[in-house]
Amino acid sequence: MRFAALFGALCAATLTAAAPRTAHIYVQPVQGGSKPSPLAEVAYDVVTPATAEVLTYEAPDLPDGTSTVRIGVYDVTTKTWSSGTTVASVANFDKGFAPNFLVSVDAHGAVVSATLKGVQIDAGHTRDFGPQVVLLPETRGTQPALNKPVVLNPEGKREEPQEKTLLQKYWWVGLIVLFIAVSGGGAEK
Repeated sequence: MRFAALFGALCAATLTAAAPRTAHIYVQPVQGGSKPSPLAEVAYDVVTPATAEVLTYEAPDLPDGTSTVRIGVYDVTTKTWSSGTTVASVANFDKGFAPNFLVSVDAHGAVVSATLKGVQIDAGHTRDFGPQVVLLPETRGTQPALNKPVVLNPEGKREEPQEKTLLQKYWWVGLIVLFIAVSGGGAEK
């Protein structure tokens, strides 16, 4: 009976971890005191980052004279930014540019930061002019090799590797010369 309960709980945890998530990305002018406004809603799955997609996108209505905006995930209930924010130019929203979002998530699927870059539309290369999203999941980097033993000599100093002799360094040259001498032979008379 306990096995069935444990198995059911494990399956439920797996399904909730693998369920697609959504992130609401907001935009706020850096100059002035206006509130953040919704920019896009992004659906993603940490297990398959290539399936991330923009569900909704509405071009921001920014006040005149705005040159830079703050972009990130904003929590409306607490009225705080719940992710790292980035600053982008208003030129990213101009005509001829398609918004591309880069959303960084941690191992649990929570959004770490969101940014936007306007990519120039080239009608000859692509027919997909809509907003795109790239999901960047957290990955573990290479780890340093710690706790390697240090070999000390009897005086307590670090052991230096000994210099190799000329024969130890270039033994392979002797083999090549020997092979050429044996296989070359002289001219037959």
